[in-house]
Amino acid sequence: MTIATSFPPHGRLMSKLTAIGPYLREKKSQPQRFFFDCLASCVNAEKEPELREFWGWWLVMTATDTGYEYEYDFGRFNAAGEWVDGKLPAKHKDAVLKTLTDFYSKLTPFIIDECQLTLSPAAKLTQTPLIELSAN
Repeated sequence: MTIATSFPPHGRLMSKLTAIGPYLREKKSQPQRFFFDCLASCVNAEKEPELREFWGWWLVMTATDTGYEYEYDFGRFNAAGEWVDGKLPAKHKDAVLKTLTDFYSKLTPFIIDECQLTLSPAAKLTQTPLIELSAN
């Protein structure tokens, strides 16, 4: 017996995901793929705002047959507005991890409880699954 999975309409998902916090990048998202990021810790606060860079994370959530899978990474958001993979410096690590685990703790009940969908790490995830990060 196959269980049919029913996804909420894209517009409703966009509204709800936007309400979770300042993470959803609407212009980088599509009906079956959502892009989130967070500029968690400023690299160079002494610079003009448009020249500042940040340490943070980005997460891509992609639809599957039963819900969504995610992958994420850490890096530096440069002055050109692009993410560059990179190891977080120790002094920024706690702030960045806190914003990621806070986001995951809000995303999970929405996807799993409210939408009745799955949320799991993608097979190609290179980082620690978020359920493990959140448990620490």
